Amino acid sequence: MKNVLFTCSQNRLRSPTAEQVFSKRRDIEVASAGTNHDADIPLTHELVAWADIIFVMEKTHRAKLQQKFKTSLKKARVICLDIPDDYAFIDPALVGLLEACVSKYLGE
Repeated sequence: MKNVLFTCSQNRLRSPTAEQVFSKRRDIEVASAGTNHDADIPLTHELVAWADIIFVMEKTHRAKLQQKFKTSLKKARVICLDIPDDYAFIDPALVGLLEACVSKYLGE
């Protein structure tokens, strides 16, 4: 089973939406966190080390991840989805975009 981590800045809209959408799958474990220090669930070295795949929403999240958590990024594949902060939590357009972007990396 793969451990999949979704990250955005605050862990309030995009990454929690992704976590909820993909938590229904039985072939992966999912979690979400934010790259900012004041995120609802801040990213930790433990979460980064736990993950097999880390999906970041923007290039800035990848840069923060690589800068702050370089020592914990030994095994995880980091994938940037290029999804801007333009969506509400569980926005149907965001859900559709996540399903289209993420599914190609996780399979059906």
